[in-house]
Amino acid sequence: MMSETPPTRPNPGAAALSSVLAEVREVDADLASAEARRVRALARAGHLALDATAGLRASAKASEMALREIASEIAAAECLSDRTVQRQIGRAMTLADDFPVTLDAWEAGALSRSHVQVIVDAGTPLPLDRRGEFDVLAVATAEGLSPGRLKTRLAALAESLQPTTLVERHQQGRETRCVRVVPGENGMSDLVARLPTVLAVGIYDRLVQQSAAIVDARAGSSLPNLDGDTVPTGLAAALGERGTRGDHGSARAASDDGGDSGDHGGEAGEHAADTRTVDQVRADILADLLLTAAPDADPTRVGDGPGTLGAIRARVQVVVPALTMLRPESENLDPAELVGHGPVDAATAGALAEATAVPWDRVITHPVTGAVLRTDTYQRTAAIDRHLRAPDRHCRWPGCTAPAVRCEVDHTHDHALGGATDVSNLAHLCQRHHTQKQFTRWKVRQLPGGALEWTSPTGRVYIDEPLPYSPAVRFLPDELASPPPDDREPAPF
Repeated sequence: MMSETPPTRPNPGAAALSSVLAEVREVDADLASAEARRVRALARAGHLALDATAGLRASAKASEMALREIASEIAAAECLSDRTVQRQIGRAMTLADDFPVTLDAWEAGALSRSHVQVIVDAGTPLPLDRRGEFDVLAVATAEGLSPGRLKTRLAALAESLQPTTLVERHQQGRETRCVRVVPGENGMSDLVARLPTVLAVGIYDRLVQQSAAIVDARAGSSLPNLDGDTVPTGLAAALGERGTRGDHGSARAASDDGGDSGDHGGEAGEHAADTRTVDQVRADILADLLLTAAPDADPTRVGDGPGTLGAIRARVQVVVPALTMLRPESENLDPAELVGHGPVDAATAGALAEATAVPWDRVITHPVTGAVLRTDTYQRTAAIDRHLRAPDRHCRWPGCTAPAVRCEVDHTHDHALGGATDVSNLAHLCQRHHTQKQFTRWKVRQLPGGALEWTSPTGRVYIDEPLPYSPAVRFLPDELASPPPDDREPAPF
């Protein structure tokens, strides 16, 4: 006796989903092709810089300036940072010159951007003469694999093609040590340090131990485990559990008169108010150590005496509107600003204002336009520098956000050529862009009101104007304004 399988009912949504899937795949292929073409264009831009200095016995500085000049031209046209574009050009040249098979597959839609990035990251540590073989094998390996699984396969493949030992490569890797800040949201940022793995793990382990010690210092603190027993919070912290924290890790085990009180109920309530997570405690410890400790590796130390590195204090540039200090609840209308990074909350700005011993500059602005009219301070400083920092606030190269406190004051019209040392001929430029102004074909002149007119090597003109402060007079949309009382008689129609 034969049994027949009943026919599968057609899924009414399958056809629609198939259509969407086909459209996504088609768009992905078009996008991959466009991205690959942009990479080829950026690579050609990089080769233009190399060709401009070929045969001239140019120094490394001249070659760098030629690349910066081209990167700045592209960046200004696209409203991007020239540093970003220069990095893109470098990556494009690496991909086009050393991984041509990968670039062809990307342009054909066989690989996604994520796959290409995994291939380049895994293959870049290889010597130039091994990258060609890796390029071919990597594209063949990528078929049917997700980027995550491909990364694991390529790590083993790259290792098999390495002509040197891991010890030798680690010595080279140490040359890439760096620290950078990645801006985030809500006044937060990521501090990223690239270190040898042993040091990075050791630093993290010390933070774990110190956070556990801080929690252990709180008297009578414990957390329940799964069996109903209590676990010391220091162990819980080391395991990544949550618990209450004492303020800065300090805990009083004795009463105010110095003797044992025997009753810590008040203290328990006091400690319960601190609800920092373990991650938050570790972050607080890291910030405290970096901002207050003196490093042992101090070349200025003499004998057993302290060196000068420990005396160096962190420096930031903050603009705080006076009304925001007086009415913190209205901070969203005119927030304080950490120059070069973005808004900061009124509480942080107020704490800085109260804690710092450095004199604050008072900036008098136009009530409507927000333009700087005058600056003064409660302690005399260099008047011109003080005035320039107020309107400039950051580097005046188009698109650059380096804070003015880390910039150099530049004569727009060279002082050696007769330029005056006057606010109408001075502007802040970071070291990178100060050098570019001097050694590339970019030109600049200062317009009335402090605006800088930059002319690129191809003749394009970009105007960089000082960022005005928020005006004291505000015009609100009609829907935000309170409607006036209406005492009129209703209309007769």
